[in-house]
Amino acid sequence: MAIEKYSFQTESKRLLELMIHSIYTHKEIFLRELISNASDAIDKLRIASLTNPSLITENQPFEIRLEVDKEKRTLSVIDNGIGMNKEDLINHIGTVAKSGTLEFLSSLGDKKDKMNINELIGQFGVGFYSAFMVSDKVEIITRKAGETQAYKWESFGDGEYTIEETQKDTNGTVVKLYLKPVDKENGIEDFTDEWVIQRIVKKYSDFIQYPIKMRVEREVEKEGKKEIVSDDKVLNSMKPIWRKSQSEVSMEEYEEFYKHISHDWQKPLKVIPYKAEGMLEFYSLLFIPSKAPFDFYFQGYKSGLALYVKKVLIMEAYEDLLPKYLRFVKGVVESSDLSLNISREMLQNDRIVVQMRKNLTKKVIDALTEMLEKDRENYLNFFKEFGNALKEGVISDEENREKLIPLILFESTEDPVKLTTIPEYYRRMKEDQEEIYCIASESRVIAENSPQIEILKQKNYEVLFLLNPVDEVMIQYIPEYRGKKVKIIGKGAIEIGSKEERERKKHQIEEKSKEMKGFLKYIEEKLANHIKEVRLSSNLVSSPCCLTGGEFDLSPSLEKYLSKEHPLLTPSKRILELNPEHSIVKKLYEKYKAGIDEKGLNDAIELLLDYALLSEGVLPKNPQKFNRMFTELLEKAL
Repeated sequence: MAIEKYSFQTESKRLLELMIHSIYTHKEIFLRELISNASDAIDKLRIASLTNPSLITENQPFEIRLEVDKEKRTLSVIDNGIGMNKEDLINHIGTVAKSGTLEFLSSLGDKKDKMNINELIGQFGVGFYSAFMVSDKVEIITRKAGETQAYKWESFGDGEYTIEETQKDTNGTVVKLYLKPVDKENGIEDFTDEWVIQRIVKKYSDFIQYPIKMRVEREVEKEGKKEIVSDDKVLNSMKPIWRKSQSEVSMEEYEEFYKHISHDWQKPLKVIPYKAEGMLEFYSLLFIPSKAPFDFYFQGYKSGLALYVKKVLIMEAYEDLLPKYLRFVKGVVESSDLSLNISREMLQNDRIVVQMRKNLTKKVIDALTEMLEKDRENYLNFFKEFGNALKEGVISDEENREKLIPLILFESTEDPVKLTTIPEYYRRMKEDQEEIYCIASESRVIAENSPQIEILKQKNYEVLFLLNPVDEVMIQYIPEYRGKKVKIIGKGAIEIGSKEERERKKHQIEEKSKEMKGFLKYIEEKLANHIKEVRLSSNLVSSPCCLTGGEFDLSPSLEKYLSKEHPLLTPSKRILELNPEHSIVKKLYEKYKAGIDEKGLNDAIELLLDYALLSEGVLPKNPQKFNRMFTELLEKAL
């Protein structure tokens, strides 16, 4: 095969430019990224060999080697992992396949600051490209396990690369860097210096479970003479960090391990080391990220914990160790009670896995509860990023629902800025308050000024705002809290005031409704295409009217949201409630009784409906007609 020349994909070219021209001073992280890639390659081979043992030789020692040539200024990172074939080189090295990378690069513009470079390296898993921060040329020699042909890949970082066939006796990959001159001011140290390399490995990669070996020189005395000899030295401790006690591990080490497994440059918000003891024993190390990945709420988001059995990685991302709503959690779990050859299908029904899932779920919920109670500021940051996922848990996890409900934060009428929980709301309830009140809306401004909560504000009752479509769905799974019914305003009747007060108001409305029966019927007929009923209400204070639905109807905000996905969704007809004490309603009633100016009466009735719709953030049924009627009304008034 002759040498074949290729061009990097657009995203890859941008990455190369960012790396080559990076002003980020801590360029040493390139070695962390290459070692991490080497470790991943060995992981992949071990997993593949569980179903295809012929991929590895018996008792094959997995290891990562670092080799330096001081004279030629090269540094090689060598692994005996899965390796790559020609197709892999094109797809994994020549192309950045992760969706959203191009958009991310576009958002960076011409910025090349250290935060952006590291977010790029971490979030998008493109650590290989960091090699170009310190290299003039990068060469890869690789052979895929189970195949005989090896390949050489080479690039000067100029937007092009070449691939040619070559010879390699064993599977695995050699990444050889032709290093730039030392330039300490710009973060380029002497990466051929064994002490520099040992320091970097200890700092970033001590937890890697495979030995990282390098030939080092040392002075020995033989027959009274000092000699310099070189031999292999293992640079990392290799003890799994999740098996260490908390006193043995610094926060910096936890953070580096998190970055290794998550490809997230930012520090985790919470570290949860956990060792289960007793009838069921396992080790785990879990992390709560500080920021949601850009694709977190997308359908194809890849989640799951790394699962080890007897120190052997059998799954890189096993989803069923935690419920889906906790998919933001990163980490590892190790058990000695599972079989090395257990399949994914068998795992789903394995009683040990089921119990591990229960324990881990409880541990995460307990950690979040502790954060809410003792570190409110950090919890607010967490909820901003992952709160909607927790709401999914309230809906789906009946077993843990009671523990999850107190973790949900809401905006409310109590404070214009601070968020609150249902337990906190409960503790502030008035003595005569029978229900916990919520209102669903697409914005706080609309919710705060809704006619439907006027009576509650007058009574000084707090109202929770359901401002996300999932809130309204979630709240249906919380029918009550500590004996207090949870009520969405605008859905069915609400119980306000003492029993005597309610009876008195009910009697007054019944009498008034009898008196205005014909008027109400007339409005119903005129608006028959839009509403199902017209009735009087004692719950309106300063507004002439509002719209309400039945107990099981969707709110206008949820209907509006769902209509985007389902354009043919027909809005439900609702009830128009009138305030019999409002001057507009009184004057319309007098106009109806007088039997004059039918057109003016009909226009005013339509304007009432449009008023009710606008107060909910919904456009009038006929915006053009509304504009005409409103203009005519203004002209008469002026």
